[in-house]
Amino acid sequence: MERDDIIEYSLDAHHSEEAGKAIRKKIYFVTILLTVITCIEVVVGAYWKEWFPAYWNVVKLSFIGLTLVKAGYIVATFMHLGDERGNIRAIILLPYALFILYLIFIAIWESNYVNWSWNTFL
Repeated sequence: MERDDIIEYSLDAHHSEEAGKAIRKKIYFVTILLTVITCIEVVVGAYWKEWFPAYWNVVKLSFIGLTLVKAGYIVATFMHLGDERGNIRAIILLPYALFILYLIFIAIWESNYVNWSWNTFL
């Protein structure tokens, strides 16, 4: 006996072939963009300290910024937040952004204290 409570969502797609091509193009664009940003992060992380050791703190801050940009872009694209109005995006993303910045602040503050403790007492 065939079950009638299973819904096949792929049969319920009511868009044209052009709309499907546009959706696939958007997914490919996002994938390529995120791959390029990740490759840049890896190359800079692997070689920057050898090339310009004085600016290593700038590199660390740029990693944090690029990671936040990637996360926001993923949320905007794949969670369809980019299709919402600006106020709704701000209401959803601003608390998360502030929380992440707070966590970064705490991590940097505590790491400086641990570094000071190691240098002072050892």
